[in-house]
Amino acid sequence: MKLPATEGVDASTAAIDRLAPPDLARLLLESQRTAVDAALAATDAIGGAIVIVADALRAGARVVLFGAGTSGRLAVLDASELPPTFGLEPGRVIARIAGGEPALRNAVEGAEDDEHAGTAAAADLRAEDVAIGISASGGAPFVRAALLTARAQGAYTIAIVNADASPLATDADLAIVAETGAEPIAGSTRMRAGTAQKLVLNTISTGAMVLLGKTYRNRMVDVVASNVKLRARAERLVHELAPGADAAALLQAANRNVKVAVVMAHRGVNADEARRLLARAGGRLSALLA
Repeated sequence: MKLPATEGVDASTAAIDRLAPPDLARLLLESQRTAVDAALAATDAIGGAIVIVADALRAGARVVLFGAGTSGRLAVLDASELPPTFGLEPGRVIARIAGGEPALRNAVEGAEDDEHAGTAAAADLRAEDVAIGISASGGAPFVRAALLTARAQGAYTIAIVNADASPLATDADLAIVAETGAEPIAGSTRMRAGTAQKLVLNTISTGAMVLLGKTYRNRMVDVVASNVKLRARAERLVHELAPGADAAALLQAANRNVKVAVVMAHRGVNADEARRLLARAGGRLSALLA
């Protein structure tokens, strides 16, 4: 059986165990350039995924990510950061990892190979949802079973893989193939493949949030001000976008919502009216400040 490229041996790192620490660090860091190039080569497919995810979220549907091992942990990381960063409602983007919660911190033996668990993990998906499966080789049975189940239920399916002609890519409606090739440590797909997966996931989720009006220009205007650092950031944003306004007072009246505070300042309205204006504008601050 032909091995996927992610299981190959990289001749350029064959003497890695003989290098001095600074040279070892340089080689490992330089090896990551492949991950960036691989992700860039998949730009068209990633752009398509951004639109699909944004449309699903706009329509009130869910985006559910499936992965095993490193891929699953990266999925959980990406999904968990969207509510505080962009004010996305919890439960709209969900990640499900083979082996469940224990697999976030420890390897769970056999979890990647559990097709029944993959089927069960996707059993609640509906036709309007989007399922994203992540697997370096594209052969993880848990992920394949989840994606096939989601597709059978009518959900749109996206595969993120690091090897060409992989089974998971064939299973999906849209395949994002970031070919990272052999790893600097043979088979350790937490390295190049993992870096490329992180880049792709970040780009899809961030791009979707931009399309949904969760940013104004390049400002994080839907940030949830849940700690001292973020409360200070929210106040700075209001200062920047509504110069001369009393940012602290506006944020207090707006229940710490930056967009509401900015609309209040620009339109001279109260918080309730600012929320109504934003709702009519689809949450896009740019439509109200133009």
